[in-house]
Amino acid sequence: MSEPVFNVLFLCTGNSARSVLAEGILRKDGAGRFRAFSAGSQPKGEVNPFALRILEAFGYPADGYRSKNWDEFAVEGAPRMDFVFTVCDSAAGEACPLWPGQPVTAHWGIEDPAAVEGTDIEKERAFAEAFRLMRNRISAFLALPVAKLDPASLRHGVRDIGGMDGASPGVSSQQDA
Repeated sequence: MSEPVFNVLFLCTGNSARSVLAEGILRKDGAGRFRAFSAGSQPKGEVNPFALRILEAFGYPADGYRSKNWDEFAVEGAPRMDFVFTVCDSAAGEACPLWPGQPVTAHWGIEDPAAVEGTDIEKERAFAEAFRLMRNRISAFLALPVAKLDPASLRHGVRDIGGMDGASPGVSSQQDA
């Protein structure tokens, strides 16, 4: 019997940086076990070019991303999500749509690299750091025996990941997305 493939949605307000990085990392590192998606509550309409540059620099696909509204995943016919992770504090504080199937939710907040001002090198450094922190969280997530854990243990495991090194200080990692 084959292992199930789980759908994961990463949410941020603008869906242009952190959520796109997370989607790209899980898309590659979780291929065959997970399908990754990203969206925003108030999408910017374009993906930050530094996010794409960093994905490509670390050997991850940098094509096929678009900034989209999270409502696309809350309608009939949308992929049923097994996991929904907020990756920015403002999205974690917003009232999310009701996701069909009651997915496991957690907050994995990381400081916004798109908010960094300065030279292109400083901006790229911020995106590289956000990428590193997100890849660490996704690696920890991939190490969980998702199909074998009971629901309470799974919820606890993904919420603990949100408190890893580099967690943004604005929202508790125990808060539901």
